[in-house]
Amino acid sequence: MTRRRFLFLFLLLSSMFAAGQGHHRDPLTDAEIDKVRDAAQIPEVRLKLYIGFARARLDKAQQIHSDPKATDRAQQTRDGLQEFLDVYDELSTNVDTYVDRGTDLRKALKPVIEADTEFGAKLRAFRSSLAADAQEARDDDFLIGSALQSVDSGAKDHRDLLAEQEETFKHKKKQDHKEDASRSQ
Repeated sequence: MTRRRFLFLFLLLSSMFAAGQGHHRDPLTDAEIDKVRDAAQIPEVRLKLYIGFARARLDKAQQIHSDPKATDRAQQTRDGLQEFLDVYDELSTNVDTYVDRGTDLRKALKPVIEADTEFGAKLRAFRSSLAADAQEARDDDFLIGSALQSVDSGAKDHRDLLAEQEETFKHKKKQDHKEDASRSQ
């Protein structure tokens, strides 16, 4: 009898865990995933794709918020902001992955830093537009605050990384020239 209860409890907990995991969905569509996969080895292209995906999510959230005819506008706005945040986090994760591989990201980081500035400005403007409706401002403030914090933190990290990479690869280039010169002698 104890064994049956244990098995029943185990199956119940396993199914609950699986159901909970099933609710997490990838922030990208299948077509977007294919594009990202095709650009796996080219940081400039891959990061620009993520920038475009994040921009589209943020623009969609702003559009829905300003459309008085949208059904369940508040929830759709929050969903759009969450999708933006998920895609932006994926962008930052990809930057970290390339850094871990020792990839030269100097060229790829410039559009990322420009996008950080754009996203921060859009989110601040979006937050200001919500201030007109006190209830909406309370409902969405946490999510917009989280997105702003993520973008501001990412912007600082991306700028610091670019400065670090400029220094690293400048010295590497000088070292490579010295090695080439000594080999040719």
